[in-house]
Amino acid sequence: MHIKKLNIVPSWVITTDTGKLFDPLMLSLLRDIDNTGKLTVAAERGGVSYRHAWNLLNRWADTFGMPLVTMQKGQGTRLSALGNTLLWAERKAQARLGPQVESMASELNVELQQLLEGAHPVLRMHASHGYAVALLATFHEQLEMNLQYCDPQQALTALNRGECDIAGFHLPVDPRFGRRIFAGYRPMLSPDEHVVIRFITRQQGLMIRQDSTDRITRLSDLTDPAIRFINRQRNSGTRALFRMLLQSVSLSEEQLEGHDREEYTHSAIAAYVASGMADAGFGVEAAARQFGLGFIPLAAENYLMICRRDRLGDDKMQNFLSLIRTPEFAAAVNELPGYEPVHCGHVEELADLERIIMND
Repeated sequence: MHIKKLNIVPSWVITTDTGKLFDPLMLSLLRDIDNTGKLTVAAERGGVSYRHAWNLLNRWADTFGMPLVTMQKGQGTRLSALGNTLLWAERKAQARLGPQVESMASELNVELQQLLEGAHPVLRMHASHGYAVALLATFHEQLEMNLQYCDPQQALTALNRGECDIAGFHLPVDPRFGRRIFAGYRPMLSPDEHVVIRFITRQQGLMIRQDSTDRITRLSDLTDPAIRFINRQRNSGTRALFRMLLQSVSLSEEQLEGHDREEYTHSAIAAYVASGMADAGFGVEAAARQFGLGFIPLAAENYLMICRRDRLGDDKMQNFLSLIRTPEFAAAVNELPGYEPVHCGHVEELADLERIIMND
């Protein structure tokens, strides 16, 4: 059977100052120990003997000069401070690089298919990063697509240049905020040339560690100098929404400790908070739950797709619409915390969207 799809998974290559290579199995062991509290289970999942896993941990404990795990009778195996640091560094790297790697894999697989089967229609999507958008790639048997993550302005620019078939972006449900964000996109859209495809709604809010739920309950709590914040990148729609939420309660980003620290995905924000490097961040509920964080909902958003009217009848566009209207896709979206497939796949005029935004 010939290969038709490749996956790209980033991995660490770590060496010491003496050139000693850090065994990639070590991070896998640390992950499974953290999840199960048992070295026996971690060794089994890693496909090695208990003795090999134990010797590996001991060798690297000698190299670092401190243990990676602690073992207590009746309490199983736990990560040490060093083990936790290594594991969270890996998780943050995966969260930060994941969308870029997904984009690279998407490009590679399109090129692979074209080489194996000849040129054929592939749906090209440029979109703001989101968990529901990422779901589309898991339905590759029904839809072949080239997905590129970028900010909304870049996505709409690519659409108008003919570089993609669909541009994805999100707008707050609250008209006060939706109008302001849409004003930045409106000059790039034409009622005669573009139509709107409804996709999903999602919840955005504060992501906080469980040990901070008592001291962080609202936006104003973030102004406490003892609370460290981690922000999204400056051009993202999520960052724009957060600024407006602060302004609505007479606050500014400059009042937050760490407002100038930035990450590029919801997952990276959540990983940053969960690792203890920040006390709070702003993003989608699905990211908070993925990393075991508390979540304070602050705003609902509609995630929308824009396509050219003259491309709506293309086979690849019709395949996309058929897929996102299926019960299977709706069920997958419903499994994401804070996500709902509201009117998913419904095609609307740009004027309909503007009327919704203008209504108070």
